[in-house]
Amino acid sequence: MKIKKDDAVQVISGKDKSVTGKVISVDHLKDQVTVEGVNVVLRHVKPSQRNPQGGRLEVAMPIPACKVMALCPKTNKPTRVGFRFLDDGSKERYAKVSGASMGSVSAAKSIKPAG
Repeated sequence: MKIKKDDAVQVISGKDKSVTGKVISVDHLKDQVTVEGVNVVLRHVKPSQRNPQGGRLEVAMPIPACKVMALCPKTNKPTRVGFRFLDDGSKERYAKVSGASMGSVSAAKSIKPAG
């Protein structure tokens, strides 16, 4: 999955279309992401020691990852995400709209000489 935690994303379909927010969590097995302020539902909670008042809490629920697009850090527009290798051998994510870097994925790998 090309979306990571703490990425800025925009919802591209559904009831929260065109809403932007930060990714709170990513579930790779179910291919879902939780975005703050998106798909908010009311959760009824019984009184407990942790929450003595009880009542109704607003909780952001996960949505399918295909319904969000990452925002380009340079232009602040929705973009597809690609991967590329730099000259030093490290791998990074980049925005396909502007080519701006979105952070590294892995450090440079040391290449052992053959023989």
